[in-house]
Amino acid sequence: MDASNGAGGDARAAIRRSFSNMTVTASTQSKITYTSADVDWDLFHRQFDDALARVRSRLGGGGGRDYPLYIGGSAVTPPAEPIVDLSPIDGSVLGRFAAATAADVDRAVAAARAAKTAWGRRDWRERVATLRRAAALTRERKFELAAIMSLEVGKSRLESMGDAEESADLIDYYCGQMDDAGGFVRQMAQVTPIERNSDVLRPYGVFACIAPFNFPLALSTGMSSAALVAGNTVVYKPAEDAPWTGLKLYEVYRDAGLPAGCFNYLSGHGSEAGEALWRHAGVDGVVFTGSKEIGLRIHHGISSRWIKPCLLELGGKNAAIVMDTADLSAAAEGVARSAFGLQNQKCSATSRVYVHQRVAEPFVAHLLEQTKALKIGDPTARDVFFGPVINAAAVEKFEGAVARAKKDGKILIGGARLRGAPFDRGHYVAPTIATLPLQSALFLEELFVPLLAVGVVSGLEEAIAETNKTDYGLTAGIFSQRESDIARFFDDVEAGVCYVNKRTGATTGAWPGAQPFTGWKGSGSSGKGGCGPYYVAQFMREQSRTVIEP
Repeated sequence: MDASNGAGGDARAAIRRSFSNMTVTASTQSKITYTSADVDWDLFHRQFDDALARVRSRLGGGGGRDYPLYIGGSAVTPPAEPIVDLSPIDGSVLGRFAAATAADVDRAVAAARAAKTAWGRRDWRERVATLRRAAALTRERKFELAAIMSLEVGKSRLESMGDAEESADLIDYYCGQMDDAGGFVRQMAQVTPIERNSDVLRPYGVFACIAPFNFPLALSTGMSSAALVAGNTVVYKPAEDAPWTGLKLYEVYRDAGLPAGCFNYLSGHGSEAGEALWRHAGVDGVVFTGSKEIGLRIHHGISSRWIKPCLLELGGKNAAIVMDTADLSAAAEGVARSAFGLQNQKCSATSRVYVHQRVAEPFVAHLLEQTKALKIGDPTARDVFFGPVINAAAVEKFEGAVARAKKDGKILIGGARLRGAPFDRGHYVAPTIATLPLQSALFLEELFVPLLAVGVVSGLEEAIAETNKTDYGLTAGIFSQRESDIARFFDDVEAGVCYVNKRTGATTGAWPGAQPFTGWKGSGSSGKGGCGPYYVAQFMREQSRTVIEP
């Protein structure tokens, strides 16, 4: 389905140019970074089509295979009813994945503890070499990985390929942090002539790694690879909606030569396996990406005998500000891209816009034009930008938010579940924009569904005040040609990732080594995020060493 008609063609062409997030790296390869451009499109689509056909051929008539857990390098099949992995595109069965029990968590933590000493003592250069092989394998398999993610979580071709590429770049970036720091060993000053002092960062031991569905490879890889290269072992639980992608990450690490027990794969339900994992006494730290509610519960509950590291990224309610000097075409394109990429199911997604009253009417007109131009449908298909939401619960949340938006304000576009072919078999809802009074609670609550709230403000001071009202502080963007506006925005906005005049994504598009992904307030726990230069060190603890010369 094409949601545009008439004059929407020009806007659609502009969107496609903007959404061509690629850089040519070799004659037969392309690299998607969410914001770059210039690629051999025919080659890319042929490679994706080939990978998609291979992946689908493995499903068979019965809809996928049965997949076990992997603990200590061995396949384990618990007696519990498996998780049936359904595609949000059409409800097809992708596979049946073992559901880990508390007993399986015990086994996995024991395997990780048995492996941690040897892995932690291994020369850091060897750990880096192993992880760099994992990055290389990810790049070799990126089309297959992207095809699986597209089927499993409803990502478009570009979103899924960006996820795969980012995963490889994250590994290399974190390996680079070890290289640059010389393994985090530093010689210190002497207090007396007979002493030799050094400072060493050493691994904690075993990390629980609990991942979300929306970036099922990149977030899983980023969290786990940082823990691993630092010398920790990992017990990993992928999201219930993305166990297949998680299994593929396990295979990458295994095939790269990671020793058995260093990375243990536990598909399972959050209420059982996830809860048992982060609460386990044998876990030395937790790295988690997910909701603020669960993250705060983990943070409060993990430390009993002593304080344990807890690295959390907990979502956002991200605002874009559009000032009266803004390039309204760029602002509308950037907002549409960030609001409706992956159906707004990104913690960095633009979910609210504060537009200056002088330009509110023309900006909204541009925004509606961009939204009408979005190609909606099966995200594995060429040119489709907007696919399904992840599951039936997301559809229900969308419908509840729409009902509230109709009560509080006015729906300008969308506002309904999509019906008819090809939508009836999947979880499709329309990209939705609502104008709301600033006091509406929809400006404050993270929804994770494609509903964009638009509010009119009198100026920058009110816009920043409204932006800062939420408990969240992940990303924020502004469109303005005034240097004073930009300086004020950077100084006063309460967000860890800030963008100015970003046509390719008002509040989205962070990349390893370019934009550290750091959540403030209720969006994070450490103040130093993934994709940034301080991430790996957080998986290590400091040891001061003094040796007295004889």
